[in-house]
Amino acid sequence: MDSFLCFHIDRAVQDALQEDLPAGDITTELLFPNDWTAEASIVAKTACVVAGLQVARAVFTRLDNSVSFLAHHPDGASVKEGTRVATVTGRVKPLLMAERTALNFLQRLSGIATLTAQCRQAVRGYPVAILDTRKTTPGLRILEKWAVSLGGGVNHRCSLSDGILIKDTHLAFLTARGQTLRQICQLAKEKAPHRFRVEVEVETLEQVQQALEAGVESILLDNMSPAVVREAVQLVKGRAYVEVSGGITLANIREMAQAGVNAISVGALTHSAPFIDFAMEGTPLSLNERLAGETQTL
Repeated sequence: MDSFLCFHIDRAVQDALQEDLPAGDITTELLFPNDWTAEASIVAKTACVVAGLQVARAVFTRLDNSVSFLAHHPDGASVKEGTRVATVTGRVKPLLMAERTALNFLQRLSGIATLTAQCRQAVRGYPVAILDTRKTTPGLRILEKWAVSLGGGVNHRCSLSDGILIKDTHLAFLTARGQTLRQICQLAKEKAPHRFRVEVEVETLEQVQQALEAGVESILLDNMSPAVVREAVQLVKGRAYVEVSGGITLANIREMAQAGVNAISVGALTHSAPFIDFAMEGTPLSLNERLAGETQTL
């Protein structure tokens, strides 16, 4: 795991624990002695692409670095319903305090990875990339984009500093002052640092033509029907990278891939992915004999 991701995991975990434990866990502190220990299993309640085990580990160990967190599958693995994805062993108090925060990260990130994998499967056989967007949860963008990559997707811009994308709002302000799309694109190309390509968002075939005349390297077709997308691809004829976005779902993504685009941006990967249910089930180790195999849900 690279240092950049580690930094964002640590920051997200710190914020999440502060949110859930601003003054500790009153219930757990009242009911449990400090020396009770337990072993708990984290179980996927439905089939999914698991993502966030490294984050879950960080949640537990931040509360108590003596906690043992054993992942039984790597992040990005496809698991079946009922699969035990990790075993956590340590003092009962930190296990209970960390439970919900750790599971929340797993549920959110696994949902994103699973939806991304479903999109990849839907376009199987076509040489098209599935891209994410900046429509992410504030503070969790890097983690959510990591989950996209675990599901087989490709990260688009992580921030506004990462690339040049002239969107409809840019065009609206500039065209209101008399500039054409072609002029706007040419201006961007003239001023752009050499390492950046210029991408422009278009909504009509006429705008596609203007973008081509300006020599942009990438064209984003926004909210076009598959039929119009196909026309746009034929108009471009390989002269620019073609990306499509807007209203992309599992129901229509394959048709977009069939239109011949290079990439499909799917905002739903991060703004609408359903949570995947996980549960933590365990047995206090100090009570093993009395419980005789009975499993208690923590």
